[in-house]
Amino acid sequence: MKTNPGRFFEDYRLGEVIAHAVPRTVSGGERALYHALYPARHALYSSDEFARASGLPAAPMDDLIAFHTVFGKTVPDISLNAIANLGYAEGRWLRPVWPGDTLRSESEVIGLKENSNGKSGVVYVRTRGLNQRGAAVLEYVRWVMVRKNRATPAPEAIVPELKKSLTAGDFVVPEGLDFSKYDFTLAGEPHRWGDYALGEKIDHVDGVTVEEAEHMLATRLWQNTAKVHFDATNREDGRRLIYGGHVISLARALSFNGLANAQMIVALNAGAHANPCFAGDTVRAWSEVLDKAETKAPGVGAIRLRLVAVKHGAGEFALKGEDGKYLPEVLLDLDYWALMPV
Repeated sequence: MKTNPGRFFEDYRLGEVIAHAVPRTVSGGERALYHALYPARHALYSSDEFARASGLPAAPMDDLIAFHTVFGKTVPDISLNAIANLGYAEGRWLRPVWPGDTLRSESEVIGLKENSNGKSGVVYVRTRGLNQRGAAVLEYVRWVMVRKNRATPAPEAIVPELKKSLTAGDFVVPEGLDFSKYDFTLAGEPHRWGDYALGEKIDHVDGVTVEEAEHMLATRLWQNTAKVHFDATNREDGRRLIYGGHVISLARALSFNGLANAQMIVALNAGAHANPCFAGDTVRAWSEVLDKAETKAPGVGAIRLRLVAVKHGAGEFALKGEDGKYLPEVLLDLDYWALMPV
């Protein structure tokens, strides 16, 4: 058998390190397609001149381009037979990715837990994205529910202990970043780090209706070949599941309206794809300020944000019901740190 059927839950071993196939050289083409797929407008990733004025040699690739590229490499080995991608933790952007960089991925299996139905299980992996010099550009933990293919004894359940959130000492500020001469006019909004209060919630106002064509372009662009995204016969309802990263990028782009100066994502504390998204859903977003921290970089502060994506004009700032479960209209609950001028 020369074709790859993908791994099933029983095929993973704790401590196994998987080197994922097909490195990818990224270029301005990925940036142009990313900005065509999402209403992304953060100035640091849009303008070489703005980036140079902020102490960088040029505009790096968007932080989520790096994430999607690294993530996509892992799909054939981790989530080809996934039922759902469940969550993220301990994500860190370790250095900028530049046009011309070649990215590859590797993952370590750090946890396994069979579900009570005996038909699936949850696989926990720590993934690292490496550039052409072997330097890590990104790392994160994710856990995914994967089908079983045959009856096998359940492995001992190992669920890794993960940090609930990262602190300013955990994440990396890009070398040379300097917001002391930051141009708020060119960035698009006057709001700086000191203008945001803990607990403040921001309605990002705008919405984007998801189209089947753009979702399929995105999954192909990032080489995410998970069956639930490509094959309409893979689900009983006959619908293709919208890639969770597509929702993340839509919500992040929508957050520009109110958080235009939250320029760079540097850490991912937690994330949950709360409910499925399908073509025809209209995605809207709101954010909550969870924390703030100083950094050693001139003029640069860090802000911790909860980014929530909802569908179809859901109730303002609604997240969970009285039972503690996510409301059915909530698509994404993402907790991350970003860098902002003080």
